[in-house]
Amino acid sequence: MTRMPGRAVGRGDVVRAGFMPLLDAAPLIVASRLGFARAEGLALELIRETSWATLRDRLAVRQLDVAHMLAPMAVNDSLGLTPLPVGLIVPMTLGTGGNTITVSPSLYDATATAMSGPPMDPSATARAFAVAVAARKTRGGEPPVIAIVHAHSAHHYQLAHWLAHAGLRLGVDVSLVVVPPPLMPEALAGAQIDGFCAGEPWGSAAVAQGSGHILTTSSRIWPAGPEKVLGVRARFADEDVDRLRRLLRAVMRAALWCDDPANRPELAHLLAGPEMMGVSSDVIAAGLALPYTAAGATLGSGFLQFASDSVLRPLPEQAALIYAQMVRWGQAVYAPASALRAVATYRPELFDDAAVSMPRDTSNAASASRATGMLFEDAPFDPSRIEDYLRAIGDRSDAS
Repeated sequence: MTRMPGRAVGRGDVVRAGFMPLLDAAPLIVASRLGFARAEGLALELIRETSWATLRDRLAVRQLDVAHMLAPMAVNDSLGLTPLPVGLIVPMTLGTGGNTITVSPSLYDATATAMSGPPMDPSATARAFAVAVAARKTRGGEPPVIAIVHAHSAHHYQLAHWLAHAGLRLGVDVSLVVVPPPLMPEALAGAQIDGFCAGEPWGSAAVAQGSGHILTTSSRIWPAGPEKVLGVRARFADEDVDRLRRLLRAVMRAALWCDDPANRPELAHLLAGPEMMGVSSDVIAAGLALPYTAAGATLGSGFLQFASDSVLRPLPEQAALIYAQMVRWGQAVYAPASALRAVATYRPELFDDAAVSMPRDTSNAASASRATGMLFEDAPFDPSRIEDYLRAIGDRSDAS
């Protein structure tokens, strides 16, 4: 197994990091387990959490220093909309993509029957799903229950936009519930839910056990959209800039290692452990290598990126787009001051400060040139004109 050479670590060099059992936690896990953190003189202690709410609260009470976190949760904290606002910043993203919309076999079959477009195409699958939902209603059935991981998540906004494209409304045509990601395949198998939107490996786990089929992915609904970030207590960052800089360098190198296809077998073995994902390495490898298909369509290139295309650098305009989605779906009321606070959550200068000393072979992680990422067939978005975007898409806050 790959190991980086280490160096002595002192008491003041410990960093406590929380994570959820999802493949996009891999950069933090690899930084800790394969020695990238120790090479920077850090002891990176990993704490596996059972829910996003618990992870957020443990950050708030200082049991964690940093965390693998849903991107909208950090923005939500900056707006003071959490039970225990802590003052979070985002000095690094943790890749992009990796979510699937996975549904029960019966709902998948009904949707597939109505399909009239390319497999996994977000527009075609949304329209076909709407036909399946209408047929279910005609038969006297209840609205399908779809699970997400947290209300303030890219999953929520991806699902809501995908449904709205076909004229469906969350809370009316489709019921929404929150379920921790590792429980989703079993909830689907037990018919407690009809589908879910969650990160890998849980879509692949449902496919492997026969309880679900993948309809489409986040890389099609929101290409290059914000997903997970490294959430850091602002006070932690202010107290020890050097320690944060070393942590960012370690995670950058780990993310680049994760993106190397030659390392995928080792990565799958590492992530499969009971203290990590707790599923078989075959399921992990499926989520990383993307062999599962739906009517001949693979999950697609760009489905899960750890460092390629410069996805590690946090873009303030992405924070603005997240805030716009919060307003769009009724989770916040637009105000210019709130928009500024949301944008200030993302701190690219901290990333750049750490990346400037990185070797040339990691320069792609530090590049500033990449797209903000837009939802498919959405209105144009200018981060300096959020109100124009909201007017263009119309007021759909009652669909949240």
